[in-house]
Amino acid sequence: METWYYVDSNHLTPALNMALDEALMNWHREGKIPPVLRFYGWDPAGLSVGYFQKVHGKIDVDSVKSHGYDLVRRQTGGRAVLHDNELTYSVIVSEQHPDMPASVKEAYLVISQGLLEGFKELDIAAEFAIPEGKPDTNGSAVCFEEPSWYELIVDGKKAAGSAQTRKKGIILQHGSIPIEVDETKLFDMFIYKNERIKERARKAFSDKAISINNLSPVKRSYSEVKAAFQKGFEKGLNLHLEPFHLNEEQWSEVNQIAEEKYSNDKWNYSR
Repeated sequence: METWYYVDSNHLTPALNMALDEALMNWHREGKIPPVLRFYGWDPAGLSVGYFQKVHGKIDVDSVKSHGYDLVRRQTGGRAVLHDNELTYSVIVSEQHPDMPASVKEAYLVISQGLLEGFKELDIAAEFAIPEGKPDTNGSAVCFEEPSWYELIVDGKKAAGSAQTRKKGIILQHGSIPIEVDETKLFDMFIYKNERIKERARKAFSDKAISINNLSPVKRSYSEVKAAFQKGFEKGLNLHLEPFHLNEEQWSEVNQIAEEKYSNDKWNYSR
């Protein structure tokens, strides 16, 4: 059984959340820390947009701000995700790790075993998505509308969304496990031609995505969900998780990355 670091960073700002993922990648690349599993929440709630995603004309920036949310651009691709009442996870591991396949798709399968086991801990019968035919190309800016390979679905609805990137030999896979979803607020974040089209998209969304508390016979708190997925990753990836707490110098580095990059409008709005 391999030992990984376990970082429980609780609720941070969107900029700090993205900066901490990047710092952990740097430290693992430099050999300062082993692979990492991290769990976190968002305060304030945030809309994260994919690395290549266009903001202008797609995201209603005024609405994001009026709800008190922060917009932040991820290192990973994909569509926008509203991170509110959810558990977010990150896995940081070397591409050279003996258990990590070379292909992104197959690495998804390995890492997502932890998610599958986490749902089992909550008595939720999730399974891996195996998309048929061509990937969805409907042009929507909203994540969770279509599952990708090996994302977790329950009764055909997406229950966890993930994204992966590889930078200088290090894999970062992070993802969103919604505990509750406010569909009205979610669809306020996006620009539609008119209200009718927005309402139609919102109604269709409820047939495509589902949250923990829509699935669980009892309401689950953030801490209960976190504990379940910690056990799930230990089981699914056969890990011993050792708690890791950042020191003052490390937090200073994270804050610097957040300030220079993830709090910067140039990074967030004009990729």
